[in-house]
Amino acid sequence: MKLIGIEEHFLTVEIRDAWHAVGLDAVDPSVAFHSGAIEARLLDLAEQRLALMDETGLDVQVLSLTTPSLHDLGADSVDLARRTNDAIAAAVARHPTRFQALATLPIARPEEAALELERCVRTLGFKGTMLCGRVGERNLDDPAFSPVFRCAEALNAPILLHPRVPDIAVRAAYYSGFAPEVDAAFATYGLGWHYDAGIQFLRLVLAGTFDRMPGLQIILGHWGELVLFYAERLAAMDRVSGLAQPIATYLRRNLYVTASGMFLPPYLERAMSIVGSDRLLFSTDFPYQYRPGSDARRFLQTCGLAETEKAAFAHRNWLRLTGGVGDESEGDQ
Repeated sequence: MKLIGIEEHFLTVEIRDAWHAVGLDAVDPSVAFHSGAIEARLLDLAEQRLALMDETGLDVQVLSLTTPSLHDLGADSVDLARRTNDAIAAAVARHPTRFQALATLPIARPEEAALELERCVRTLGFKGTMLCGRVGERNLDDPAFSPVFRCAEALNAPILLHPRVPDIAVRAAYYSGFAPEVDAAFATYGLGWHYDAGIQFLRLVLAGTFDRMPGLQIILGHWGELVLFYAERLAAMDRVSGLAQPIATYLRRNLYVTASGMFLPPYLERAMSIVGSDRLLFSTDFPYQYRPGSDARRFLQTCGLAETEKAAFAHRNWLRLTGGVGDESEGDQ
């Protein structure tokens, strides 16, 4: 059974150097995570990455630039995004059966970002894009970013909302007071950036984004970035939200959920109960969650889904979402 991982990350030397040039490493602790063996795996788009894919049992990686992406690079990010996307398109062309891609966008310049998304989807064959939460002091529901979301809806291109570190004031208030390495972990992969990603999605809902753009499709990793586990409490906001639909409707109509390497059957069951089996996507969150021992393939085999649902989770839902339904027969081999 074909296994497609839709949240699999890369980095380029040029982007790494750009982060350091603007001092991002001094204010965003996640930048320091991209070092050593992790950095080597992020930078590699050839044989070593393919070997680790084979080892874990993943047939296809959908490549996306790791957090914090280009969100803090301003006007300089326009040309950088284009060069990055061209480089990733070349990597996909070298290994067309193993790699797909999500566009890297100069999101601080929304009009240019929309044009680049259109180029990536229509010309380069990319499947969608990935955004990493706030852009400066603006949340993603800020009207300034509407061109990007409208473009994504028009292109039927999903947007993966990826975690990023919370604002420094939020970190100081909620995620500080321990050893520096504990503060950094608490504010990022321990909890903080998962809350931040889930909140970005909920802000889009509450801002009426999906009433204005009912075809827009969002992907949340890590089994929904905590959102799905409080679906019942979120529903209580229906009486005050002023939205056209109950919040539960947006969860089932506009949201896909992926594993991000958190291979836990109870989480899968919870996600399926909220969004449905046709909105579950597979991913390993490479290289951060990579573990040896055919980890991805083993989870697929033992996750408890019926065969039809397992195939949907493994590849069919992604193919349907991104217009690749014609490849289904190959995927079941």
